[in-house]
This record gives sequence, C-alpha cells and structure tokens, in this order.
Amino acid sequence: MIRRPPRSTLFPYTTLFRSAEATSIEVRAKFNDYSGKGEYGTKKGASCFSPVINIMRHPLWGRNQETYGEDPYLSGELARAFVHGLQGNHDRFIRTNAGCKHFSAHSGPENIPVSRLSFDAKVSDRDWRLTFLPQFKRCVEAGTYNIMCSYNRINGVPACANKKLLTDILRHEWGFKGYVISDQDAVLNIWKVHHYLPDAPITAAESIKAGCNLELCTSDPNNTYMQIPTAVSQGFIDNQTLIDALRPLFYTRMRLGEFDPAENNPYAGLKPDDVVQSEAHRKLAVEFAQKSYVLLQNKNNTLPLKQEHFKAISVVGPFADNPLQLFGDYAPVYNENFTLTPYGALKEIADQTNVASGCNDTHCKTYNATEVVSALDGTEIIFVCLGTGQDVESEENDRADLFLPGEQQALLNDVITTNNGKVPLVLLLFNAGPVQLDDSVLSSVDAVLECFFPAQATGEAIVNVLFNNGPFGSPAARLPFTWHKNIDQAPDITNYEMHNRTYRYWYQDSPTFPFGYGLSYTTFSYSDLIVSPSHVQIQESVLIQATVTNTGNVDGDEVIQVYISWTDATVVMPKLQLVHFERTRIAAGSSYSFSCIITPERLAVYEDDNGFVVRPGTISVSVGGQQPNQTVSVGSNVLQSAFSIVAP
Repeated sequence: MIRRPPRSTLFPYTTLFRSAEATSIEVRAKFNDYSGKGEYGTKKGASCFSPVINIMRHPLWGRNQETYGEDPYLSGELARAFVHGLQGNHDRFIRTNAGCKHFSAHSGPENIPVSRLSFDAKVSDRDWRLTFLPQFKRCVEAGTYNIMCSYNRINGVPACANKKLLTDILRHEWGFKGYVISDQDAVLNIWKVHHYLPDAPITAAESIKAGCNLELCTSDPNNTYMQIPTAVSQGFIDNQTLIDALRPLFYTRMRLGEFDPAENNPYAGLKPDDVVQSEAHRKLAVEFAQKSYVLLQNKNNTLPLKQEHFKAISVVGPFADNPLQLFGDYAPVYNENFTLTPYGALKEIADQTNVASGCNDTHCKTYNATEVVSALDGTEIIFVCLGTGQDVESEENDRADLFLPGEQQALLNDVITTNNGKVPLVLLLFNAGPVQLDDSVLSSVDAVLECFFPAQATGEAIVNVLFNNGPFGSPAARLPFTWHKNIDQAPDITNYEMHNRTYRYWYQDSPTFPFGYGLSYTTFSYSDLIVSPSHVQIQESVLIQATVTNTGNVDGDEVIQVYISWTDATVVMPKLQLVHFERTRIAAGSSYSFSCIITPERLAVYEDDNGFVVRPGTISVSVGGQQPNQTVSVGSNVLQSAFSIVAP
C-alpha cells in the first residue's frame, strides 16, 4: 500500500522530501535509459538503498556521514520524508523504491578496533527498543518497500538470519509488507565469518525462513542463495516458503512498472538529458547546501561579511580546492563543470586570492608550512578549510582519534600564530563526525562554519552564507549530533550501552557543542507557552503552543525544538527527548505562532514485561531554539512547563 506524504509546513521534512524527489527523478531517468537499451546491473536500477537511518552513537564511526544523526525521533521523521520523496505519490506506480538500512544495531565499528563483518552487538532490549528500532518502525509506517539487514550479529544472532528481528518485530509487530535484502555478502558472512551456521545450503534456508528475501552479493556463482536448490532437495526449506519470499519482490517490480506498457507509467518518460544536472536541480543543490551549514561560532558578528569586495584574501587548507573530497561517501561521480570549491567561489570576491593547500592530501601527513604562511601575506581576511573527507572517514574506514587529520592542526596553529588577530579568520570545516576543537583554537578563530560534505554546490553556497545572500543566506541549521570535547567523552565503540551516549543519555561534562545547536545572523525570543490540558488521561494527546519572535534586524529561519522528560518514571528513560521540530522563516520584527501535538506514543515508557505503555506521572516540556539548560547557548530563551498524566 502506498502512503501519501501528508501536507507539512516543516522545512526539514519538505527539504528532505524535495532532495529525495530530485534524486528519484534522476535515478528513474537513468533506469529508463539503461533498461531501454537492455542494460541491467549495478547503479542502473530503480531500487535505492536509502535512507541510512542508523544512530550516530560514536564520533569515530566511519559511516556517520550517511546517517541523520543521533536521535531516533529525528531520524524517523527525516526517513519518512525521504521515503515519500523517493517513491512518489502515484496510486499505482512508484518512481523508485526506498530501502531503509542497516537493520539493526549497526552503528560501528567498521574496522577499528574490530571488523563489522564479525562484530556482535550486545544490546539490551531497552536500548534496542528505545534507540535502535524506532526510526525503522517510522520508515515502515512511511511505506518503504525495502529494508536492508546488516552485517553484524545482535546478541549472538546475525541480523540477516534473525527471525526475532526480521519476522517477529518487522513483519508481525510493525506490519511490514515489503522485502528484506541483505547487505552485500552479509548472508555469506553468516557461515563463513560469523560461523553461526555450517554451510551455504543451511544458511540460505535459515536466512529465508528468518525473513531475508534477497541476498545482495557479488557475481560469484557460489553465493549462498545459489544453493537454494540444494537446500530444497535436502529438505531444509520447502517450495511454499520460497514462493512466499518471492511475493514482495515481484510486487515491488510490478509497482515499479516493469510489467506494464510504458505509456501507462507516468515515470517511464523521464530522460537523463532532461533532468540530470538540470538547472532546477542545480539550484536545489545550492539551496540544500546552504540549509545544511551550521554556524558554530561568530565572535563580534564577524559574519555576515560587511565588505563586499577585498583587495586580497587567503584560502588555505586541504579542502580549499579539492573537489572530490567535498563529496561524501557513495556520491555520484562529480561533474567538474558544475562543481565549485571554496577557492573557486571565494576568488570572485577579491582582486587577489592567495591559495595554499599546505597538505599533500586530506590525511595531511606531509605539511608545507612555508606555503601556507606565505599565502597569508597582505591578506584582508583568511579562510581556513579543514576536515576529514571520504578518504579519512567512510564505509570500512573508522577514524582512530578525534583530532584533525595529520598535520592539519599544525596548519591551523601556524595560521593563528602568523595572523595574531590582525585580520578576520574564518574556519570552514568539512567533516561528518566531530573533530576536537580546543578552547585555544576557538578563542583564536573569529567564525566557525560547519559545512559537512556539501558536494557540487559547496563554493556558491559558502559565499551566499558568508554574505547573507538570498533567502537562505542566514544560517539556521542545527547539529544533529553531540560535538564531543575529546575522545574521553565517548565510551568504547564496541560497547552498545547508551549511557553517556548522545544528548538523550548524557551524564558528563558539557560537550563543545550540544545536539540541536546552531547560530544565526539574527536573534529570536520565545513567549506565550501554553500546554493544554495540564492533566491528561493515559490515551490523550497534549497540545503545545508558543510564539517565537525574530528580535533582530535580519530575516531568517529558526528551528523550533520541543523536548520532554519523564520527571518521575519508574524505569530508565532518556533524560531528554526531542518530540517536535520545525524550521520556519520569520521576517525581522515579526512573530510566528506554532503548535504541535504530543501523542501518547511519544509519552510511553518502555517496560521489560509490558513493552511501551503510558503510565501516570509528570512530563516536563521545554520549547526553544535549543535544548534546555545548555552551557553553550544559541542566545535565545527556552520556555518550560509541565503536565500530568493521570490514571483513568
């Protein structure tokens, strides 16, 4: 059944929806072209292995860049948007099919200190249900056709042979009607790496019976599911079970229109020349990049830049003019005609631009200090471009520490020392997981803009934000993860307990930047909080209303965040939980009144014997542009109230 995306005014939802929609249109156009020529193979299909909705629970995990962050509610809402955008809203056909992954408890390690291929995630039922499963449930509710099971074991049982996960929870509890596909060679690993089952025929039978419909594998003819005939002949599995496993696969192919005349399918006419790198999609790339930049520091309102043109500027660091590393892992092959690096864009704002990488690559094991220092001569402003890139953090590639790679810190120190506060110094960061930013660095840098991996629109989007150009020039994005001060704040990556991980279970010294943090070029104030009713029955919802006012002189977006906490829960629950967020544009001097509903589902606690239940007690509520009681504040106030859940 196709579930239509609801009307929504939430910018995070609509932005992700439009991003997925544009992606889907291009994927479908390429599929039409390839299939029309009889070409089938990797990267030529219409089934997308996206979105990745694993929880970012450790800063060094190599695949953090693929996730939506550390919060399961946030990840679930963004997954919903992406699924709707990929699949479209036609009553009969889907444009492409979504595939939420990696199911489940798969959030590192990749390769440090052990391989993901043999890793056994020891997860309590409480952490599994409260952190690692909710976003997948939301993905199922959104109508995804595919779920990908992960490489790892969960409490001793490989995910792709895990009946509790793939059948009991996914299908029986959540009502999933689509198909499950393994991660590449994950089924093979069940018997060859995990040694959980003895051979290929038994593994094929047990994986299918557990709920894994399809094996993703290499072209080796001896792959595990190629042994299905042997499994049948030896009585390990029967024909009816195989037929049942095939049904959702062919149902998805029918929804994709593979068996219908092209004239019946509204997506069959999409052509690569019309949509791939179209002007409309290139504009979206700029908009989305700008919307994703997080302003972490802005001393003395250094940004936006007041001077429109400079005589001389300096752009230094290994990301200054390195187009490939501006793209994340699994990005398409970049088109140099449409890709603009920081240097490529910033050189247009000055008569003279001094550029110096200083490093041989983003690992920066070889550093040319002379080159960097020389590039600072006579400059009016310095842009330092540092980070990680896909060469440092990616699939199969965890980071070993939290520091800037190689000699990048030395490069930054040299710039700080040489400049000595003479001209503005703007740090542009390109990374997925946080990097260590000591107080000595932050006190010496005027502005810090977290850019992540913004791909082809990097340069243009940076200039627009630096100068507050256009409707999305004022930054408003928020961090989807906690930015650790140092690696001591991160428990071992192999430990899957959630205590002291993410803002939801953070019981230690304040991080450098908290989840939900991000600055703006304007200021906001919250008022008139109403929580109604103040006492609710167990199955009733609560209405939250408040007003946010742009008290500054610049039009801008604000990200409204609503959190709850269980004041007197008798079981362990998150100390704080996001239950609503929305991004809205507010003109300078104007106000916006918003409301949201907190449903019983959001209020439920998890009990080992009863599952999710709503219990009497007090629920605290906070509304603002940030978490309550942050040490590092965005500047706006946070409103707080409470309501009671009463027994019938």
